[in-house]
Amino acid sequence: MLPQDSHVHTEWSWDTVTGSMVQSCQRALALGLPSVAFTEHADLTPWLIPEPIRPHLPDHFRVRLRTDGVLEPPALDVEGYLACVQECRERFPDLRILSGVELSEPHWHRPEADALLAAHRFERVLGSVHSLPEGTHHYELSVIADRPADATLRAYLGEVLGLVESTADFEVLAHIDYALRTWPSSKPFVAADFEEEFRTVLRALAGSGRALELNTRVPLPRDVLLWWAAEGGRILSFGSDAHAPELVGHAFAEAAALAASCGFQPGRTPHDLWIRRG
Repeated sequence: MLPQDSHVHTEWSWDTVTGSMVQSCQRALALGLPSVAFTEHADLTPWLIPEPIRPHLPDHFRVRLRTDGVLEPPALDVEGYLACVQECRERFPDLRILSGVELSEPHWHRPEADALLAAHRFERVLGSVHSLPEGTHHYELSVIADRPADATLRAYLGEVLGLVESTADFEVLAHIDYALRTWPSSKPFVAADFEEEFRTVLRALAGSGRALELNTRVPLPRDVLLWWAAEGGRILSFGSDAHAPELVGHAFAEAAALAASCGFQPGRTPHDLWIRRG
C-alpha cells in the first residue's frame, strides 16, 4: 500500500487556480492512497517581486501586488476550508482526510502563526521556508536570479536551520530540497558538495523530534535520506505538494521504494507516518 499523502493543496490555497479538493479525493481513491492531508498555504511573508518579473506573473499572483511591487499573500479562509474538508469527509467515507496547514516561515511570524494554530485544531502542520531575506525585503526563491545556485542553496539551508532550531509549532519539515526546484539544468547537482549543510539541518531536526518530508515534486537525493537516518532521524512523511488533483500521490511508489531502501518502513497503520526502527 502507498503512503499517506501529507502535503496537498486545493482551491483553498491562494497560489493555485487548478486545485480541487473533491477531485483530489477522487484521485487519491483511484491511486489507492490510504489517506490525504490538505495542508493549505498560510504564507506569512510578503515578497518583493523584481520589476522585470512583474509583467510575467500569473494573473492570480499579479492581482496581489501592491504599488510598491510587494506581493502580499492573503490570509487562509480557514472556516471555508474546514467546511469543505467536512463535506469531503461525508462524500468520501472510504478515504481518511486530515485537515492541515503549511506555515511559511512561522519562526519569523510567531504571533500570527501561534494565533492561527491556537484558533484551529489542524491535524497536520507543516513548517516550510519559501523565501530569503535580502536587505529590508524578502524574495521568493523562484525570483532570485542574480545569486549563484550553490549560494542560494546554502543560504536556503541556513534559513531552514533557523526554522528547525526555533520553537515554532510544526510537526513536519516540508521540502528541505525546495531550492533545488530552481537549480539550473546546465549545472549538475552533487549532494555531497552540501553534505555539511544538509547534515546540520537534519541533525537539528532529529533532535527536535519532528519529521522530515520526502517531497516528490523533484526527486529527493538518496544521500539526504541516508544522512537523515545517520543523524538519528526516525520519522518520515511523504508529500506530493500537489497544486492540481492529477499530481496527488505523484511518484509515491518510487518514493516508498527509496525510503524502504534507506531503512524506513510503514507505521502501525497505513495512515501513520513512516518510521525507522533501530
